[in-house]
Amino acid sequence: MDQDQLIERIHALEVAQATQAAVQAGAVTTTAATQAGTVATTAAAQAGTVGTMVAGAAGLVVGLFLGLTIAAARR
Repeated sequence: MDQDQLIERIHALEVAQATQAAVQAGAVTTTAATQAGTVATTAAAQAGTVGTMVAGAAGLVVGLFLGLTIAAARR
């Protein structure tokens, strides 16, 4: 094997290694982004659930006082 062929093969190996490193970095980045999206979605869902519960509780309290006021006014 002459020197030009050897250099060509080494260059091909270098390109293959660089490609593999780039693919692995992309996979890691994609995984991190997916996990961050999942965490953000879960946090938003929990915040929405808590907000709905608070609004429901406030509505219940207002409804109770309104009902008591209407009942007292009818007597």
